[in-house]
Order: sequence, then C-alpha cells, then structure tokens
Amino acid sequence: MNSKYTDAGVNIDKGNQIVKDIKAKVRSTFRPEVLTDIGLFGGLFDISSTGMAHPVLVSSIDGVGTKLHIAAQLNRFHGIGRDIVAHCCNDIAVQGARPLFFLDYIAAADLAPEAVTAVVAGIADECIANGCALLGGETAEMPGSYLPKQYDLVGCIVGVVDKDTIIDGSTIQAGDCAIALPSSGLHTNGYSLARKILLKDAGLDLMAVPDGCDRPLGDILLEPHRSYVPIIMALREAVRIKGIAHITGGGLYDNVPRILPDTVDLAVDPASLNPPLIYRLIQQLGGVSDAEMYRVFNMGIGLVIIVSPDSGEIVRAAAQDIGLEATVIGRIVEGSKQVRMVHPK
Repeated sequence: MNSKYTDAGVNIDKGNQIVKDIKAKVRSTFRPEVLTDIGLFGGLFDISSTGMAHPVLVSSIDGVGTKLHIAAQLNRFHGIGRDIVAHCCNDIAVQGARPLFFLDYIAAADLAPEAVTAVVAGIADECIANGCALLGGETAEMPGSYLPKQYDLVGCIVGVVDKDTIIDGSTIQAGDCAIALPSSGLHTNGYSLARKILLKDAGLDLMAVPDGCDRPLGDILLEPHRSYVPIIMALREAVRIKGIAHITGGGLYDNVPRILPDTVDLAVDPASLNPPLIYRLIQQLGGVSDAEMYRVFNMGIGLVIIVSPDSGEIVRAAAQDIGLEATVIGRIVEGSKQVRMVHPK
C-alpha cells in the first residue's frame, strides 16, 4: 500500500496554492509596524510607536457562527470575512482600544480555493477600513471534523489603548443616559434560531423578497457586521464616554450588564425601540417572546453608549455626521446590574 495524505481528504498542494493566491491581498493591509512578510512562523508587529504614556494591549477572539451556513448556501463569502473583523474590532474598541493587527483561522472538510480567497479578501478589506494589519492566519482542511461544504471562521484581534483612557464602565452612575447606535442587521448572532424559524420551519426562500422587505432574504441575513471603530474613536475626542456595550450574543439583557457597576441598572423605555422588520418576521413566524428576542438578537441595536445627560446631544450629532441615527433608549437608575424594560408613567 502506498497511502497518501490526499487519500485521507487533505491536499497540501491546494493549501499552499491558496496561500500564494491571497498574499497580495494580505500584504495590502500591512502597516509600517509590520516587520515580517507572509510565510514565517509568527508575525512581528512593532508597538514602540504608539505615542502612549502607558500602552495596554487589548485582545479578543470570536467566530461568525452559523451565518456561515447561509454564506455557503449562496456561495457568497466576502461579507463573512468583513463580519469577523468588524465584530472583533468592536469588541476591543468599546474599551477604547485602537485595532493594531488581526489573525484568522479558516477550516473546512474540503477547502474550496475560491471561497477561502473571498473570505480573506473580505477580511483584508475590513482590516484596511479599520486601520489594522492582517498579520497572519491558518487554513485547515479537516475531513471528518466538518461536514461537506461547511466552513468555520475564527478571528483574533489585538489593539492598544493608553491605560489612563480605558473605558470600563466603572464611573457609570444613576442619572446617566444610554444611547443606542443601530446595527446593520443581525450581525453575527442568533443565526441558529433565525435559520430554524425562517428556513426550516417556515420554508422561506433565500432568493425571495419577504413581505414588506425591499430585498431578498439572503441579502438581509448576509448584511455585514457594522464596525463602530470610527464613531468610537471620534467620540473619545469629543466627550467623556463612561461605558460602551457591543450588543452581540445575549442581546441587551446580557451585554449591557457587563459594563454596569453592581449598584445600578439600565432602565430601557420600550417605546424608544423600533426593531427592523426582519426581527418582527422572526418573532411572528416562530412565536418567540419579547424577552427571548431581546436576549438572542441585537434587535437593531449594535452599540449602547453610556454618557452623562449633558453629553447626549454630542453623541447624537457625531453619529449623524457619519450617517447613523443615535437614539436615547433609557437611563441609568439605582439597581443591581440588570437591564429592565420600564414604561414611562
């Protein structure tokens, strides 16, 4: 017997060719601080030029979940690459960190070169948009670990913030206001439930336009994750931000308490919330409760910013300058680190 790796479903030559194909796109993200080219065992990044008195590195790692299944069904992978970068950048930007570099991991039972190239192109484009370098990555072909035509995508981000300017929520107090910035869609969370209700149970067609919508369902579900790095960096120069919550898995109920001190709650006015149609469609077709919807999905809110009451208009004006509508959704009140829906009297 003369067994080869290809007999087990792994093609090393194909993997090497993928790396060659994406080199130019990856290099397009390099900043002056990048000291290595593609191909070495580790990426080198010089952080000596931050200009900060006490630079602190901030890191995060995440994936895009089963949104990848929809991308695979429609063979549209560029936006998925953008998703993973924007998600990770937001996770560190909410602490005041500026993104420096990004690392990716792409795996499948059988790597399709065109799919991987599209993912990396999306990653590179979003890295450029957020001012960070795509410093390295890994592609893995693992038949048996993944189902055919399914992919896994994970990203790791590293950024930097001056220690004295870290945003951690510790100064949030009763009387502060909470301002929401809109999401661009479901972002990267809740897709297992959305797919079950919309595609499996209701049998909707990804290429069809749902009632009341202006584009196909597939376009709505694959809308890339919005990056809030530009607005956060701009606001840090204009106003004192007390806390920022990135509304990801867990929705408002689980993410906002992560930045609240133990002695306060966020009291949300339900009348200020206006979820886009896609959420109402999921809720109606699946018979999902309000509480479950607001815990699984972002419900049209991508970011919640906590500032003092006199800073609210500054935040709204800054958001408007870049085409976003900021909405005051509630106030900080005395409590025990929770989010509560409170109807005004």
